[in-house]
Amino acid sequence: MKRKPDHLMELLVSIAENMKDCGAVFRTPIKSKTDLKGFSEEVKNLESKGDSFVHETIIELNHAFITSIEQEDILLLAEKMDEVVDLMEELAAYYYIYDLEETDDYMETFQTNIGLATEELNTSIQLLANRAYKDIKEHTVNVKSYEEECDHTERKALRKLFKKFSDPVKLIQYKDLYEKLEDTMDACQDVAKALDTIVMKNM
Repeated sequence: MKRKPDHLMELLVSIAENMKDCGAVFRTPIKSKTDLKGFSEEVKNLESKGDSFVHETIIELNHAFITSIEQEDILLLAEKMDEVVDLMEELAAYYYIYDLEETDDYMETFQTNIGLATEELNTSIQLLANRAYKDIKEHTVNVKSYEEECDHTERKALRKLFKKFSDPVKLIQYKDLYEKLEDTMDACQDVAKALDTIVMKNM
């Protein structure tokens, strides 16, 4: 008898795929001010779409009696992934608010690694939905590698920052953006850590 699809897992997959799509948009370098509005609007639309999936997940959890993993873990993953998208949306908004002329090499390194991390997390959620628990670790380890690269990038960026700008306003803006980028990568790592814990509980 064919197993009935687990709707809650399908929703987690939808949240993960939306996060990955947001990460793909986020990887796009900003090369001029004309790119900013469209970029921020596209990320905002994906953030709103993700919110809808999370809301549906919460409603479904309130009516669920039996779930493939613990209800608290489903909610935790949904909220952690939603936070990643929220932070990308916040960053896109700040790029626009600060009237960023272009992303520098450090920002693009952050954005690339965040985008790659969302791909790994999406794959991990797909594996979780298929109960392929033993295959998830490889992908969460990759997320950790991207997070470590971003740690090094933030340090290099901050060291160069005071030489790059004499204008204190620009200095504060870029420092703020580097820190928000690091927060976004940390949020990806939080999803990976949650996945590792869930795998340990269900192996």
